Amino acid sequence: MKFAISYNTAYYGVDPEEVVSFARHAEDCGFEALYLPEHIVLYPGAMFGPHEVPPSLPYVDPLDCLSFVAAATRRILLGTGVLLLPYHHPVILAKRLATIDVLSGGRMRLLTVGLGTLPGEAHAMGVDFAARGRRADEAIDVLRLLWGGGEEGVSFEGEFFSFDRLVSFPKPSGVTHLPIHVGGSSRAAARRAGRRGDGYFPGGALGPEERAVQLEIARSAAVEAGRDPEALEYTRWGSMDMTAERVEELAAQGVTRVVVNATAADPEGRREEMSAFAERFALPR
Repeated sequence: MKFAISYNTAYYGVDPEEVVSFARHAEDCGFEALYLPEHIVLYPGAMFGPHEVPPSLPYVDPLDCLSFVAAATRRILLGTGVLLLPYHHPVILAKRLATIDVLSGGRMRLLTVGLGTLPGEAHAMGVDFAARGRRADEAIDVLRLLWGGGEEGVSFEGEFFSFDRLVSFPKPSGVTHLPIHVGGSSRAAARRAGRRGDGYFPGGALGPEERAVQLEIARSAAVEAGRDPEALEYTRWGSMDMTAERVEELAAQGVTRVVVNATAADPEGRREEMSAFAERFALPR
């Protein structure tokens, strides 16, 4: 089992020294990766499920923040949980992600993408909320096409994006394309993960039966697409106080990575939580 940790500036704040301190401590503790979430804009009345969201929550741009973290760390992988893919133009995004990967020494390897659940956010970005799933599918195809293309250029003609003989350099460091994991808590997300993803990272308050159904949907979709279902990584959220028995339960369900959140209100408390977790599970230093 691999263990990663999330840093959410909406709750921890945007102090650059604390961001670096947290990331360095996570790296020293042996966590595999640091994840950041994304919201581009909020607005009064926006809802996360049944809860209204304070619109002043300071969500930073996750890729800019991960670039900042990469410059201050050496080993820890960089992840998003999740990047709202329909709201990014894939031609620009391909360049940004490849640049971070190259400058970080090949660490932009846990990109997780999702659709977003706030209609007002989609409207602000000029995206049809109902079509954002199809737009995300095309964007994944465009990213991989640009990363894999050579000097002769690549072309694409789709519903949302089209171009002729584009050349995009630099390429990701040492790989044909960066892994793209798919986040979400719906059966459509599971199908997207199987058809196009390198991994599946479901969220939401789903029961064990629905989680099992969605994992099977993802694996079946991979088979239908001519892909290897066993190559699909399976990431889940965990808690800082999770037990070894809980980790064994997740492993039995096919989980390959657990992402946790520190819960302490103060920076020192969060570092103490990370240290205790690392010691409990003997994370590699």
